Amino acid sequence: MKKLRSGYTTGACSAAAAKAAALMLITGYSQDQVTIPFPDGSRITFQLCTCKWQDPSHTSVLAAVIKDAGDDPDVTNKARIEAVVRFSTANEAQKNQITIDGGTGIGTVTKPGLAIQVGEPAINPVPKKMIREAVSEALSLSTFTAKRPLVVTISIPKGAELAKKTLNHRLGIIGGLSILGTTGIVRPVSAEAWTATISTSMDVAREAGVEAIVLSTGRTSESTVQQQLLLPEEAYVMMGDYLHFSLEDAGKHGFSAIHLAAMWAKVLKGAMRIPQTHVRHGALEIENTISFLETMGTAPTILQGLTGSNTAREIYERLIAMEAHDTIKKVCCAARDYCQDVSGLPVTVYLVHSSRQIVESIPGNLPK
Repeated sequence: MKKLRSGYTTGACSAAAAKAAALMLITGYSQDQVTIPFPDGSRITFQLCTCKWQDPSHTSVLAAVIKDAGDDPDVTNKARIEAVVRFSTANEAQKNQITIDGGTGIGTVTKPGLAIQVGEPAINPVPKKMIREAVSEALSLSTFTAKRPLVVTISIPKGAELAKKTLNHRLGIIGGLSILGTTGIVRPVSAEAWTATISTSMDVAREAGVEAIVLSTGRTSESTVQQQLLLPEEAYVMMGDYLHFSLEDAGKHGFSAIHLAAMWAKVLKGAMRIPQTHVRHGALEIENTISFLETMGTAPTILQGLTGSNTAREIYERLIAMEAHDTIKKVCCAARDYCQDVSGLPVTVYLVHSSRQIVESIPGNLPK
């Protein structure tokens, strides 16, 4: 299998653009490339797609980097990340030598529970630190300009449009994207990125006063149970395939209960106590699945009818055709038991069909 290529975060690209703009502001020379420090102590060189004066009086510079997310399916891949750097004016009160602000396409935080205060632009702490360190390197080249505070404004021109493809609105990030990254590196289909988003979603839910959390494996499952549960938007957490992590994290966050919505293949993996439900972590072995169903007391005639199935979906379709609804219910009960064992919370399991119907629901049964 081909090794997937890593890329760089919006935070790293912002820092590179900011340093290039600061260098031109200080030296008067446009920059083709810049090298910036990363949190792990390494240094990476970025190419600039533009670096130019933004005004005739040469008091501000615009620099931009085209984000390369590697082989990660990131909505911001190939997005233009811009930084405008200028000297602060006499009437601007600045606590720091370098002030960092959000411009076009950068969202604003509107809900508590994030690492950024409500009302602030959605630029996370590590990217801010990277930007500040990169610009400080530029400032160190001149003792004269180092005495003059700088204002750095980060923008993503298509940020508002791209944000519609994310769950930012659920986290309370409105009007654009957030500048993210803890290492500066984007690793393809990063488990760290997924689990960090899950935890952050739960942080926001707790701050919003949510008691019962809703975990779903995808948009179809989520939207289906939304119609029935009618809970606040913050209650819904897209866990993807990170079942075990999400259950544990929900328990740590102190929620009172969990609603779990998933389709058959994911519910079946939960019943079989498989903690990570993506196929790349192990496709369901049909023989093992049938053996599992046998341990649940499934009738031999039904087991025989499942022989030769190729996928979990085919197993489900055959069970329906044989009217083996009791077997389907037992699988859902086993999934609930696993979820309750991991989370320590009562878990109601909803089996969702691709037609956007709840075909089975098993209530949580732990003592309150």
